[in-house]
This record gives sequence, structure tokens and C-alpha cells, in this order.
Amino acid sequence: MGEQSTSQQIDDQAAAWAARRDRDALSATDRAALDAWIAGDPRAAGALLRAEAFLLEIGSAGALGAGFEARDHSPGQAEPSRRRFLVLGGAAAASLAAGGVLTSLMWAGEAHATGVGEIRLVPLADGSTLTLNTDSRAVVRFNSLRREILVTRGEAYFSVARDPERPFVVKIDDRAIRADGGAFTVHRLDASRSEVTVQTGALRLEMNGASQVVGANARVTLEKDGGARVTPVAGHDVDRGLAWREGKLAFEGETLAEAAAQFARYGGPRIVIPDPALASEPITGLFAANDPAGFTRAAALALGASVEPRREALVIVR
Repeated sequence: MGEQSTSQQIDDQAAAWAARRDRDALSATDRAALDAWIAGDPRAAGALLRAEAFLLEIGSAGALGAGFEARDHSPGQAEPSRRRFLVLGGAAAASLAAGGVLTSLMWAGEAHATGVGEIRLVPLADGSTLTLNTDSRAVVRFNSLRREILVTRGEAYFSVARDPERPFVVKIDDRAIRADGGAFTVHRLDASRSEVTVQTGALRLEMNGASQVVGANARVTLEKDGGARVTPVAGHDVDRGLAWREGKLAFEGETLAEAAAQFARYGGPRIVIPDPALASEPITGLFAANDPAGFTRAAALALGASVEPRREALVIVR
């Protein structure tokens, strides 16, 4: 297996392809080669999009190329001009970035969101993946120097591809989570509290001017006031908490009321338990997240209770 291209090499190749596409200079053989290049590296498609967006910002490859060709090559020598375009284009990109134009273009971000009851897997341009739970939203902002994702709502699971040249940073308000690889979940529980659960690898939590390394099988609770609390979590409990990726909810001793609150996140009829003693009963089992009726029947049977369907609600009673 050949050595993997660096991010800079991918960006250079993307710039070359973008220039040729802009000039409409691709033969059938070229198009097949481009398709093979995109398929050969998960970073390629994103790099090509960035390069083409850059061309839209500064004009077009053809327009710039025409200006360069008048100065540095004779007819029939388009390829040297194209190489010069790429060199000067890189310098122009650096200049625009310094002035903020390219930064704003590349850093605007792409929002991904799910509705209530929806779970979505989002492949990222660098080979990482983002999985959004129900009613969640995240903004992906990648450029040639940094990979950053802002979680604005709900719950997101990250599987991070290693790239020593570009850090992978997830932001929750003013807190930053830096990962070199591995997998972890970010859950914005409410306006005042968020949780980060590390499945594999290690994270560096950056907040209040300090940083802390958090290893696998650990959970970080982030409070709105800036505090953070790290607690160990058994590996099987971490995996159980990720059952939602398969459309399931797994309980092992949670109360009936806590289970009902979990189901409420996925829509459907509300689960109501009027009796506080019944609501505090523990529940164990694996259930489909989109089937609150099936859950209430199973829970009622296990607890010696019954279900009374009412308008837009399932009421569990003794």
C-alpha cells in the first residue's frame, strides 16, 4: 500500500483539478481519473469543493489564467501556465486569508440537523464521521489548517480520523474539545449543562485558559458556570449509552420516569406515570426508540401495572 498523501498534497491536487474543471479541459479519460482520485481518499471531495469555492471568490481559473498566459507562455503551452496559476493562486489564497476574505468563505460552515425521531450519519470530508441523534444540530467548519465542529443542540457522536496537520476541535459554547483520534459523544442536556463521554482514545478539554486530558471510559459534565466534573464510566455503560445509533434505548436500572423522559425525545405519545412510587421503579431492557407503546406494555407487564391509552398519552397505572 502506497504512502498516504498529506493534507497539503491533497489540497494541491484539488487546486489542479479545480482549475482544469473551470477551463472545461477534462477529457473522458481525465474525468475517469478525477473520479478515481475522489474515490481514493475521503479528504479529496471536500478539498475539491474548497478549491472550487476559492475560484468562485477570486474570479475564475480561466480569467486568471488568461492574464498569466499573456506574460509567461507561448501558444500551445497551457500546462506551464496552469502550474503558474496554481503557484500564484496559492499566494493569492494566502493573501486573501490574511485579509479575511478566504477565511470567511471557508469558515462559514455547513449545518447538519435532525428532526424529532430522526438519526443521521454524516460522513465528513477528512474521513471522520458525525452521527446526530434526535432533534440535534451541528455546524461543520473545515479548512486547510483546522477541523472544527460546533454542537448547538442535542447529541452528536464523533469518530475521528487522525490528521496530525489539522486538529479536530468540537466546541460547546466557550469550551473546546480537541481530539487526535478515537470516538466520543457530546450531549447538550439543557441550557445549563452538557456532557462529553469518551468511548476510545483521549481528549483534551480546553476551558477557562486551562486544559485537561480525559481518557477512554470517562464522562465530563460541563456546567454553565464553567465548572467541569470527570467521572469514570464502565465500558459496557458507554456502549449502552450509544444504543441510540441503532435506533434503540437501553436501560439498566434507570427509573421508569427517566426512561419515559428518554422516549419523549423521540416523539410519539407521551408516557405518563401519575404514581410517584411507580415512576421510581427501575427498568432494564433494550427497546426501539420509536415505539413508546411497546415499551409501556413491556414495562407495565414487568411491574404489575397496566396501560391506559388516552389522547396523545400512554398512562401507566397500578
